[in-house]
Amino acid sequence: MKLRSTETFWPLQSAMKISYPSIDSNINTEILIVGGGITGALIAYKLINEGKKIVLVDRRDVCNGSTAASTALLQYEIDVPLHELIKLRGTKCAVDSYSNGKKAIFDLRHIVDTIKSDCQFEFKKSIYFSSVKKDIPFLKNEFKARKQNGFDVSWLGKYELKKMGLNALAAIESKTAAVMDPYKLANDLFKYCQKKGLQIYDRTNITSVQHQKDKCIAATENKCTITANHVIYCSGYESVETLTEKVVDLKSTYVIASENVPDLSTAFKNAIFWDTASPYHYFRSTADNRIIVGGGDEEFRDAKKRDKLIPKKEQYLLKQFQKKFPGITFKIDYSWAGTFGETKDGLPYFGKPDPKKNEHYVLGFGGNGITFSVIGMNSILDSLENKKNTDLEYYRFGR
Repeated sequence: MKLRSTETFWPLQSAMKISYPSIDSNINTEILIVGGGITGALIAYKLINEGKKIVLVDRRDVCNGSTAASTALLQYEIDVPLHELIKLRGTKCAVDSYSNGKKAIFDLRHIVDTIKSDCQFEFKKSIYFSSVKKDIPFLKNEFKARKQNGFDVSWLGKYELKKMGLNALAAIESKTAAVMDPYKLANDLFKYCQKKGLQIYDRTNITSVQHQKDKCIAATENKCTITANHVIYCSGYESVETLTEKVVDLKSTYVIASENVPDLSTAFKNAIFWDTASPYHYFRSTADNRIIVGGGDEEFRDAKKRDKLIPKKEQYLLKQFQKKFPGITFKIDYSWAGTFGETKDGLPYFGKPDPKKNEHYVLGFGGNGITFSVIGMNSILDSLENKKNTDLEYYRFGR
């Protein structure tokens, strides 16, 4: 599956300085990780620090799938609002999932500091806003649910938003959010893990996984085998190729990035913005004063149809930005499309689809893919050791 199109922003800004070989011989290892994006990098980081012997493979160059197309909005807010998630999954699961996301942002910052990555990690506020009157009751219900469950949020009116340059009626301001360059962090994690013994092979496509007693034997396209005690799939939206259960609906999403905006206001730079539209639009700045706008989602059919829509979506997203921030000049410098997915409850999938097989998944679907991956990182050991874990229960297959 082709997960993205054209030249995206992050690889151009942070050109990969390390290359990895493809596999050319049979290998034995304790753990095989399939997927060399930000999720695979985080899982490798966790397990390599636990002293595990790990091989990681990716069918393309590492970090060049969905990670390269990610806009890396790090929020504890999930695509499904809290008051709706409570109805879907109950108060405990819903509130814990929001709390897990908040903790994941700080966990991620700790990892960034530990490996000394210059991935432009910055804490921000999150502004969840409405530009239409009909969404105000919805937004008020969400504000009430968050307040009642202990989240630090404030209500902003039209006047306060206007001071930020935002043309909107009302908003929920959350104090905890962040942005970063996901491509740079993933590459820095791989560099760190490789020094600790992680074996990385890109341009290595796994075609099948067979089971013999307590071993998993992965066959590659070039007829090599990787024998492991456990296989962990961090393959994101390509997991639809290996799962029998349907867990995600694939979507196409679109992004534009501006030229440098030298006089970008502090109010804009200190926040990320997203609206109550369905599908929603989002807006953020970068460390070099660019603006990123995303949205315009469509049902995913195939990569060619997705990519043909890019010129049309460029203009659509530009108009959305101009409506919301009329005082800021936006000149398009980059545009791209990517594939992502939505689950029925907006939550990820972790653990073993088949309890009898040592095949594990960490699938952070939706707009919170990176924070979900951090949550998955924190539960992967219990999955490997068949231990009970609340998150593995919340985000299990077959739920």
